[in-house]
Amino acid sequence: MAESIQLEIVTPTGAVVSESVDIVTAPGGGGEFGVLANHAHFLSTLKIGTLIYKQGGTATSLMISGGFCEVSNNKITFLAEAAEKGADIDVDRAMKAKERAEKRMLEAKSQKEKIDMVRVEAALQRAIARIKTAENK
Repeated sequence: MAESIQLEIVTPTGAVVSESVDIVTAPGGGGEFGVLANHAHFLSTLKIGTLIYKQGGTATSLMISGGFCEVSNNKITFLAEAAEKGADIDVDRAMKAKERAEKRMLEAKSQKEKIDMVRVEAALQRAIARIKTAENK
């Protein structure tokens, strides 16, 4: 039997996941990273993207939206701005959000109105991450 690592995912609204898992992969500030049991101490920022954890032969995907991750004493803790399980994502809503963000980006390029591009780009990244995560349920 393979060793496991304790996974904790917490958002401002509360705990999302608290389970013993085999492996975790996540979108870090410096690129995607993976963590197994007994990993060395590690600290990373998080980007918007898909976090995947596996237990036995079962993989679970979550859309994660920024935050921090710490690995210490065979435990990996994510303090995330938001986290949504792939099975809980409304794909139609995510597609509409993606379309709205793309429309806003085009409006900004045509300079019809002043638009906060950082917010629009983040909204687009979140929508794309939700769609990708939902596809990977």
